[in-house]
Amino acid sequence: MAEITMIQAINEAMRQEMERDERVIVLGEDVGTNGGVFRATDGLLEQFGDQRVFDTPLAESGIIGTSIGLAVNGFRPIAEIQFLGFVYQAMDQLAAQAARIRFRSAGRFTCPIVVRSPYGGGVRTPELHSDALEALFTHSPGLKVVMPSNAYDAKGLLIAAIRDEDPVLFLEPMKLYRAFRMEVPEEPYEIPLGKARIVKEGEDVTIISWGATVPLVAKLAADMKAQGVDAEVIDLRCLQPLDIDTIMQSVEKTGRVMIVHEAVKTNGFGAEIAALISERALFSLSAPIVRVTGYDTPYPVPSVEDDWLPNAARIVEGVQTLMRY
Repeated sequence: MAEITMIQAINEAMRQEMERDERVIVLGEDVGTNGGVFRATDGLLEQFGDQRVFDTPLAESGIIGTSIGLAVNGFRPIAEIQFLGFVYQAMDQLAAQAARIRFRSAGRFTCPIVVRSPYGGGVRTPELHSDALEALFTHSPGLKVVMPSNAYDAKGLLIAAIRDEDPVLFLEPMKLYRAFRMEVPEEPYEIPLGKARIVKEGEDVTIISWGATVPLVAKLAADMKAQGVDAEVIDLRCLQPLDIDTIMQSVEKTGRVMIVHEAVKTNGFGAEIAALISERALFSLSAPIVRVTGYDTPYPVPSVEDDWLPNAARIVEGVQTLMRY
């Protein structure tokens, strides 16, 4: 195994799937000649040529619309939306077309596309570059939503997404692209979509997170263990499909729940998780569910984003509130 970053793992997953299956193609803004704004597609044009890796105009609706047409005609496109905040231009294609093709055709057609897009704060970007918009897509039946938190998961989940028969949004936390290295198998492997990972087992409180906030939550959980609070940390990996069984097993064990995500609080995906727990495990709870999230404002200017994002002080305060019950 080699120790690689998340961005290298993503590149490796695409390269290996393109070697395995000639139907896999890559398209998007600057993915070819420049190798992507973060170099996620670096080297793919040189290896596979401009018939399988090609730059598109700055037109998100065209990128996704083209991908849908390719998918229903036998290809397996990997489309890049350069930053998730730009995806609004493609909402019709994603929610009204890609998500519905299997249902609309009574199963005669599928739409095996992967839409990769970086998201997330803490990297001092301009407006619309850091927005965490995952909840928009979990509200569109037919779309799968994947949000890895480390290099190992990124490679295995992306390979599984490329091989999936339905459209998958693969949302990549920019802050973690090169934040750390970890051992990743050199051979291809899949991580099943819809299976959460227990990062740390614990008895006192369940902390549920995904994507960019998972490493912070894991570090704080380790620190709190030394202070007498034994937190269980769940990395969802996928929001749709959701591993509700792993969540419920943990909630029934600990009786206390915190949900941490970067997106704004109101109608964020944490609200759906809280509702599901209330429906299925209300009498297992010893305390109200706590959410630590972004605030209900547009993503802020860089000078205040560290206070806007979930941070150590807010997470620790939330756990302390839960432990008073």
